[in-house]
Amino acid sequence: MTSSERTFCNPLDISYRYQDIRFSGTVRGIKLGEPRRSVHREAADPSIVLYRDRFYMFVSMSAGFWHSADLVRWEYRATSKLPALDYAPDVREIDGALHISASRKEDNCPFFRSVDPLSDDFVEVTPGTFPFWDPNLFQDTDHSVYLYWGCDNKTPLYGVRLSDTFSPVGEPSPLITSDVLAHGWEQPGEDHVVVPPQTEREKLLGQVVGTTPYIEGAWMTERDGTYYLQYSAPGTQFNTYADGYCTATSPLGPFTYSPDSPFSSKPGGFITGAGHGSTFQDRHGNWWHAATMRISVNDVFERRVGIFPAGFDDDGVLFCNQNFADYPMTVPDGPFDPWTPPAWMLLSYKADAVASSSAPGHDPASAVDEDVRTWWAAANREPGESLTLDLGAGRTVHALQINLADHELADGTPYAPDGVDMGHSSRAIFPSHQPAEIVVETSRDGQEWIVVRDSRGTDLDAPHAYIVLDAPWRTRFVRVTSGRLPFDGVFAVSGVRVFGTGDGDAPPPVRARATRVDDRTARIEWDSAPGTVGYNIRYGRHPRKLYHSWLMYERTALDLRSLNAGAEYWVAVDAFGEAGVTSGEPVPAAWAERATDHDDA
Repeated sequence: MTSSERTFCNPLDISYRYQDIRFSGTVRGIKLGEPRRSVHREAADPSIVLYRDRFYMFVSMSAGFWHSADLVRWEYRATSKLPALDYAPDVREIDGALHISASRKEDNCPFFRSVDPLSDDFVEVTPGTFPFWDPNLFQDTDHSVYLYWGCDNKTPLYGVRLSDTFSPVGEPSPLITSDVLAHGWEQPGEDHVVVPPQTEREKLLGQVVGTTPYIEGAWMTERDGTYYLQYSAPGTQFNTYADGYCTATSPLGPFTYSPDSPFSSKPGGFITGAGHGSTFQDRHGNWWHAATMRISVNDVFERRVGIFPAGFDDDGVLFCNQNFADYPMTVPDGPFDPWTPPAWMLLSYKADAVASSSAPGHDPASAVDEDVRTWWAAANREPGESLTLDLGAGRTVHALQINLADHELADGTPYAPDGVDMGHSSRAIFPSHQPAEIVVETSRDGQEWIVVRDSRGTDLDAPHAYIVLDAPWRTRFVRVTSGRLPFDGVFAVSGVRVFGTGDGDAPPPVRARATRVDDRTARIEWDSAPGTVGYNIRYGRHPRKLYHSWLMYERTALDLRSLNAGAEYWVAVDAFGEAGVTSGEPVPAAWAERATDHDDA
């Protein structure tokens, strides 16, 4: 495998399973709307381990798992031996075997064991002794085993030592609670903005589920005698879904909050969200973090999976590199620098797009606006519908990503097997394979076309097809045509994304103006630069540790509401275009009165 082949692009291109969700309209006895149904792909809460030289990934609502030799190519394996509808499956190696558990609110949660998952050898080792949600098993260096769990906006994350029979030893210890007054990133809302309820339904919903952040998704990592208990907030439906952490010198604490939280955060770009995940090492010792990425259009729980380079700095600070985290990235065949820049740049932002037909409200421009939550949809369900991009001039193209959307699949889709009553909804997983076949062609002149992928008749399910060209070549036009689609549905595309190397020079540098507005907020502004497609705002607690980022297109200001009270911050704005990235100089996010004094000086 060449280095160019060892790339992938978030969200991962895996055969996400389809869900059938039927909402009754009533939650806890309160009427919140009319009954509705949604059919969409879903996978979330990724738990990844390297076991016997192979990566195993378990995610919510999948009725199986994925495995990979290289983090690039993933293969799905179904199993009927694990509870398909138990959320947030956790997998960890305990005493040389994989152990799997998942979430149940009311019933005791069972534990399963496997030494050869590919042979479907899962066996239940214990039916469980108590219920929990969002579990995470952890075996310490002395071979003692601990369980961490919690998923609530009222109760904390808990931890307890387990016996050989996976029973709690003593009472569970409360470990982590939310503190939105001190931790800006834990504030709910899009961009961390809490919008007061405007309708009676929103008011009722607030009464039912509350307006405080969910603290969930525990994951424990031990490194050099320090225990990193990771957790997610504020909610999976927000672009600000992220992972923070606390540290301790023993598995059950006491834990100290890290002001470098959130260490995993992706609030901007094509697809947002980077919460509730797992931190793991590859065979070379490189660290990675897998996390949940948000769509949440057809349903709140419509989600995907992303993987990001991660690591620990010399001071023991846990970080993720989420600069350009939905651009192609390289998986090394050896130790690597986790801060390696993206392999190629985006060439297709707001390219001219035309389609064979369009459904109302879903025009071709929605496929090139760098937003997974909007999409072009054809006007009918017939195969052969197409979408064509004109990049405006020849570009050196290395790779493409074709992201399909689920458009109104609940209309005319056969019902899945009976779902499980979850109080306010009924849901099931479609057991059948659903091919998503496409033809992708490129052209220099719009007349002669070269096929770079034709999956018709292959039964391939590639909802986020990532295609690396055999060799880079000059291309101006890209055309995507539908073959067989899930449930014979409408051809819908949320992103035709073209990556490569643009002509000319990278944009000139820009300088950030950063003013601390309050304990949790800084106002970041900068002047636009010619030749710029967008800006990547990096920030952190030290000018050489700008570990957090927020990517955006065209805008020249950001209210950064994810800061920790009492911590000082530095900010840099990087300008990027088709030809590359120009790093900005870090500046302090000074308080307003100090910023004025500094400017006068």
